[in-house]
Amino acid sequence: MTRELQVRKGAYVDSVTLMQVSRSAGALPGVSAALVAMATELNLGLAAEMGFTTPDGANPNEMLVAVEAESDDALGSALAEVDRVLSASVTPSALDLGNAPAPLTIAAAARSGAAGFALISTPGQYAVAEAVAAVDAGLHAMVFSDNVPLAAEVALKRYATSADTGTGAIVMGPDCGTAVIGGVGLGFANVVRPGPVGIVAASGTGAQHLMTLLDGSDVGVSHCVGVGGRDLSEEVGGSSTLQALDLLAADEATELVVVVSKPPAPSVAERVEAHAKSLGKPVLFGLLGAGRPDLTATAQAVVEALKREWQAPSRHEGAVARGRPGGHLRGLFTGGTLCAEAAILALELLGVDDLAGAGHTMLDFGDDRFTAGRPHPMIDGTLRVERMREELEHPTCGVLLLDVVLGHGSAADPAGELADVVATATEADVPVVVSLVGTRDDPQGRDAQADRLHAAGAWVFASNADAARAAVAMLDPRAS
Repeated sequence: MTRELQVRKGAYVDSVTLMQVSRSAGALPGVSAALVAMATELNLGLAAEMGFTTPDGANPNEMLVAVEAESDDALGSALAEVDRVLSASVTPSALDLGNAPAPLTIAAAARSGAAGFALISTPGQYAVAEAVAAVDAGLHAMVFSDNVPLAAEVALKRYATSADTGTGAIVMGPDCGTAVIGGVGLGFANVVRPGPVGIVAASGTGAQHLMTLLDGSDVGVSHCVGVGGRDLSEEVGGSSTLQALDLLAADEATELVVVVSKPPAPSVAERVEAHAKSLGKPVLFGLLGAGRPDLTATAQAVVEALKREWQAPSRHEGAVARGRPGGHLRGLFTGGTLCAEAAILALELLGVDDLAGAGHTMLDFGDDRFTAGRPHPMIDGTLRVERMREELEHPTCGVLLLDVVLGHGSAADPAGELADVVATATEADVPVVVSLVGTRDDPQGRDAQADRLHAAGAWVFASNADAARAAVAMLDPRAS
């Protein structure tokens, strides 16, 4: 076994790219482990847990590259892969700077060209300062960074909307994982066609799912403005949602607006709905919660409001139609909103007040407790696959319910990661139900992904709500 740890100075790279680099290098033959991340205290701790001696004085502005391999050749291949992927991620600046050096700050970049938008993906402790700089420069700011304290988010959004600021800039996030601005996907984003629907999303995978369902009925999107999953909380008060509604109401390319969110604070939902009525443009709501429409029903309502023909989402029947006798539901998700939607439907269909109390499991592997120092599960599904194998060893596992989210930023072949364990479940007579979130133009190939999962024995649904209902219906009545 051989290993090497490098600290690269002046080599900041955004977190999504670093997750992809870690995944790509770690998947090479003979590589036991690979960590490519900024040298934060957390990541230095992870390197120490891997057995590396971390250097004194390393700081979050430096890049940490830690690789363990079975041989010198495998180590060299991994380091070369790190360099290759990092080099490929560096694209020429869109700013026409001539021979001038590249700007080092958001303010300098704003002065250098006609930028109107800043994408911030620094460690959470630095993200607020960068967002303030963007707002001061009159730039809309998408804050991809997570681990920003709630109080800091409240203060940042109050600052952006204060009369003293006066720039009209909107803060999207923190923890805004998905957006589409003028046809350009940012963060985790599916390939969707341009169209008349503007989306305000306090939800990442919820927005992705809505866009893919609309795409299935040939309805496109003008913009998807992510606002961060906490924006409709009582504390934040819908600050960015209200701004986004105003921006889309003034946008000529947007004919209809949809607001999508995980379960919001009731008082904030009322405030947003009241504001929407004053815009003079139709606004529909996909706010998840008991008694509210699911995302598929919301997509259908949007299509029909535009006088278009709704195309029912596809489904492919799997190899096993009934769960293990007495077994329970095991929902293992990569998308928080998809997990929340499935849990809401399962509670209603099973007639229980508490899924865990009734023996069922609903886990979001994209939650912070699973992603600290690890790639997001939409990039690297290893942790979920391990959990699936563990679940299959227990007779209480009746049905496995999963999501697979395609698009830019996601793994190149998520179905390939799952195929073997899906086949194992099929051999054990455990149904696997998959909600596949994607469009025909996504880089992974939606239809090819569906075929691979189906060939392994899975039920594959283009609707997350349909998948959840099917999974519950497969349970033995004794499980509830």
